[in-house]
Amino acid sequence: MKVLITGITGFVGSHLADFLLTKKGVEVWGIERWRSNTENIKHIKEKLKIIECDLRDTTSVENTILDIRPDKIFHLAAQSFVPTSWHAPAETLTTNIIGELNVFEAVRKAKINPVIQIAGSSEEYGMVYPNEVPIKETNPLRPLSPYGVSKVGQDMLAYQYSKSYGIKAIRTRGFNHTGPRRGEVFVESNFAQQIAKIEAGKQNPVIHVGNLEAKRDYTDVRDMVRAYWLATEKCNPGEEYNICSGKDWKIQEVLDILLGYSKIKVEVKPDPSRMRPSDVMVLLGDNTKFRNATGWKPEIEFKQTMKDLLDYWRENV
Repeated sequence: MKVLITGITGFVGSHLADFLLTKKGVEVWGIERWRSNTENIKHIKEKLKIIECDLRDTTSVENTILDIRPDKIFHLAAQSFVPTSWHAPAETLTTNIIGELNVFEAVRKAKINPVIQIAGSSEEYGMVYPNEVPIKETNPLRPLSPYGVSKVGQDMLAYQYSKSYGIKAIRTRGFNHTGPRRGEVFVESNFAQQIAKIEAGKQNPVIHVGNLEAKRDYTDVRDMVRAYWLATEKCNPGEEYNICSGKDWKIQEVLDILLGYSKIKVEVKPDPSRMRPSDVMVLLGDNTKFRNATGWKPEIEFKQTMKDLLDYWRENV
């Protein structure tokens, strides 16, 4: 089986590659841009088949799909950082929506019909009211960032291509997921990095923070990629599925857990630059539909995930 991961050099893509390499009879392909940072896959790169491709370039995508003719595609490549979408909304929309469109059109042109997992996001739900928690797939989509809008666009495009052309697109809406190799710009990883730097004497004992009141539903990335695989095996094309733990954590609690694994004494200091123009206050998901379809459930405790994340940064600061 040929499996293609777009965004293989990213956080989730690298963990998915790790997971797929444990499966017999699976050939793992990935695409990278010429300026991709391959640090996340350096430990497995010789086991992968990597092709250079820019998802925003129609011809590049068409040639790549024709060369590989994959049986499955995990479409993870995206501009994935919410704050960046405020500063670069056009790039976010173009990369995320047009990139996916190019994949669908390339598949049609190649006359193949692989199963395609579309990595959507809980940010699609956006403005969620107290009586709508935990969030089901049927909840209205009210995105509160350009990133959220781009993921709604991806989601709806997958639905449309599934209905119009029979494309086997599985629409997953992943809630927050984290773990080792998580980018330093993401809140829990940034906290862990700051703690590791303070321990190493590379930062003053001050933790800079944004909104500590928001609540997020966290899943370990290693559980998330296992879920993505199961989605391609057991879920129905064209349908949407929440992937989440079903438990939320206040960002303050996340910081407290991380600090609990360290002996340092710190000052916690709000940083206005870390505040968003509009923030989603609660993202707590209902995973019943996905659990019933696949039998999946998270296996790694959140506190273990945080310990692994902090240890990762201790090795890398």
